[in-house]
Amino acid sequence: MVRHQSPDTEVPLLWLLSDERNDGVLEAAIARLPEGSGFVFRHYHLPEDERANRFAGLLPSLRAGKHWAIVSDTYETAVQWGADGVYGPSNRMPPAGMKWIATAHDDDEMVDADRGAADAIMLSPVFQTRSHPGGEVLGIEGFHRLARASVAPVIALGGMTAGRARELDWPRWAAIDGLS
Repeated sequence: MVRHQSPDTEVPLLWLLSDERNDGVLEAAIARLPEGSGFVFRHYHLPEDERANRFAGLLPSLRAGKHWAIVSDTYETAVQWGADGVYGPSNRMPPAGMKWIATAHDDDEMVDADRGAADAIMLSPVFQTRSHPGGEVLGIEGFHRLARASVAPVIALGGMTAGRARELDWPRWAAIDGLS
């Protein structure tokens, strides 16, 4: 199995995800990220032209911080927008130089991401989230069971904060509210 890009040590430890809830504070949240963090641009609430413009407005700050700039969209969009790669499920290999941050919620999706040679896998939800109140969660034990079996580096997502990352005892984590 060939990895698309970087070895485990180069995948950022901290990841900020965007959505409608944190749009108004994104610039400040990006400025607080440690150098070399990851950023996933989602912003599904915007029409395509506005979404492209919003990403373009954030890109200089992302580049200044040496952050991975990932979009939740197609590889074609990622290339057109100047992103580093894509976030989400995928059924095909990325173009040269593109990263793939896979999403997974269970054993089957973890296997698919590893078989597809994802650069990293965001595994969720670890804890209860504002996005899906009352939904099923992996919990600490479930997260560790799935994460230990992965070939790719795993990023914890879902209700994550710095305190929860310590509780989970996991170095890579991502958040929307927890970093905004």
